[in-house]
Amino acid sequence: MRIRLSKYIQLDLFSFAFAFLVSCSEAVKTKDIAVETGVSHELATYRRQVISDLAYTLHFTIPAAKEQPILATESVSFILSENKPPLQLDFKENTDHLKRLVVNKKPVTIDHHDEHIIIPTTNLKAGKNQVDIEFIAGDLSLNRSDAFLYTLLVPDRARTVFPVFDQPSLKATFQLTLTLPKQWQAMANGPLQDSTTTAANKTYRFAPSDTISTYLFSFVAGEFKRISRTEMGRVMQFLHRETDPSKMRLSLDPIFQIHSDALTFMQTYTGIPYPFQKFDFVAIPDFQYGGMEHVGAVDYKAATLFLDEGATQDQKLARSSLIAHEIAHMWFGDLVTMQWFNDVWMKEVFANFMADKITQIAVRNSNYELKFVLDHYPAAYGIDRTKGANPIRQPLDNLQDAGTMYGNIIYHKAPIMMRQLERLMGPEQFQKGLQEYLRKYAFGNATWPDLISILDARTPADLQAWNQVWVNEPGRPVFEYDLETLGGKISKLTLTQKAEDKSDRIWPQLFEITLVYPNFTKEFTVTMDQRQVTLNALKDEPAPTYILFNSTGLGYGLFPVDKKMPPNVFALQNPVARAAAYVNLYENMLNGQVVTPLQLLQLTRQGLTQEKEELNLKLLTSQLSDIFWKFLPPTKRPELAPALENEIWQAMQQNPNSNAKKQLFKAYQSVALTPAAQAKLYDVWATEKAPNGVKLTEDDYTALALALAVRDYGSDGDILQK
Repeated sequence: MRIRLSKYIQLDLFSFAFAFLVSCSEAVKTKDIAVETGVSHELATYRRQVISDLAYTLHFTIPAAKEQPILATESVSFILSENKPPLQLDFKENTDHLKRLVVNKKPVTIDHHDEHIIIPTTNLKAGKNQVDIEFIAGDLSLNRSDAFLYTLLVPDRARTVFPVFDQPSLKATFQLTLTLPKQWQAMANGPLQDSTTTAANKTYRFAPSDTISTYLFSFVAGEFKRISRTEMGRVMQFLHRETDPSKMRLSLDPIFQIHSDALTFMQTYTGIPYPFQKFDFVAIPDFQYGGMEHVGAVDYKAATLFLDEGATQDQKLARSSLIAHEIAHMWFGDLVTMQWFNDVWMKEVFANFMADKITQIAVRNSNYELKFVLDHYPAAYGIDRTKGANPIRQPLDNLQDAGTMYGNIIYHKAPIMMRQLERLMGPEQFQKGLQEYLRKYAFGNATWPDLISILDARTPADLQAWNQVWVNEPGRPVFEYDLETLGGKISKLTLTQKAEDKSDRIWPQLFEITLVYPNFTKEFTVTMDQRQVTLNALKDEPAPTYILFNSTGLGYGLFPVDKKMPPNVFALQNPVARAAAYVNLYENMLNGQVVTPLQLLQLTRQGLTQEKEELNLKLLTSQLSDIFWKFLPPTKRPELAPALENEIWQAMQQNPNSNAKKQLFKAYQSVALTPAAQAKLYDVWATEKAPNGVKLTEDDYTALALALAVRDYGSDGDILQK
């Protein structure tokens, strides 16, 4: 008890000192804020200190022809706590887009340069201010087509459409009016307040939005169909352009059901009811991302929502994960938003972390543990093993560089880190800490240190030290083991970790190892909180056939592979254990350990018929393709191709599962090198007649055409022409 009390005293003193230093470092000199492109951290920090009660009123008049300009008006109201330097309003467009500027009811000469409108102090005052602007909306982020348009303003693109204080820490309400072609529909953050129609057009007036950050402001307008359903007492509006009746019939019920399940889960987990006025969503053809979490109006790529009879289990899981990811953002990112985009990973990690939990209940027969391993580990290792790996949390000097924050580290290593943190604290205390965090910073902004401070108070572990190696630095550990046996029993098993980059860091974490015997297995949890750990619990256990390291797949690093494991891997009954073994083998191959590329290729060839789990088969065929194209000498491929192609085709024909058949067909498509194999693929494409038991979608035929085209198959470019 005395030790715990001393920790709190030290933390309080540390927190006070840290807060003092941060406040000093963030105190910006008000007389010399440079006018520069983008939004600098210095500018954002100052504006956050002096601007409050921010509200935007916007009116866009959208013509039917996308070539015509969108005329707009805007009123920005806010309170200034001081009026010393000129105020910079962000607008990344040509100055000729600005037609009129009025500040506190007085016309002002437009001074616009370096992506900012400079408002003189002589026209402002301490207290309430209003800026009125007539302008032509910027086209860069309006994503206009002939039949519709939509905004996508993350991370700093609101300023490319209209003048705005474009930073996440200046939350505001947005009251939007849209004047549109008469036949168009529209959706925005706020509820529809009323609409009027004339002979030429219609005008939608939306109520003020919830208080949101600028990157979450959104509207979509165009020739959409509208569907309204009530799920669990909540009305949901859905805009779409899908015309395939089969996709509609198969997809609508799951789409609405997954949204409802995800909302219910998040309300229960966080203890906070859905925090915004409404929940609507839209499916957009050729949307840049899978989805975007705009408050009250979530955007999705249409192809991810609408699936047909040929959809695999993996595609269904991906749809569930995507919807759950965007729902989780309503709390993590939208309700509580990062203060600066260096913490953009926070909202993404929680979205993925919660999506994995939600999919476990939203999709029948989904293997949560298996999906977690396959979704996150190969992608995270693919970056973290390289010399150019970045830490999860990175510095950011200017918002215009925020796009560099995204990538596989924040989307895939961060959920692994978060699950380790949950295991370290225990699920109950972790959940309570998150609930406290959401309540404390609701409708505001927070930083990762804010959350760590809350969580640290709920565990005896030193989260500051833990956070340094897991979050603030890149890389992963490499594990080695030493097994001693005596009289057919284990006398000592020692595990050692070292940093892959040869530094002296250690990664505190929990993972499992499994002792594999001819007829049974025994699993043990390892608390790896030191550089070297002796597993005393294994002393006097019978010596196993082999040891499977990281058998539940939840540890992070390069784990050793027992040389007796590869020939016996398909006998493992648990599909998660097999997945972890496949990942370990591939990583060891890359590191020049245990197996060569040719040996691992041979093993994956055996897996074509021996691996029965569809998701694992996808991993194995992906590894097979990578090894074939990336790690075999070019002279070796033609030698192996005929037999390999035949094995994949035979495995496809023999497999009774339609989804597995499709996965094997894609593997065949990937490695097809001989003229005979390519001719077989061309016949499938040209006749649109898939192999027996394989269901191919329009997207699949497009991918097949691409695979043939890049191989220069066909005559006179007929594939590309068609």
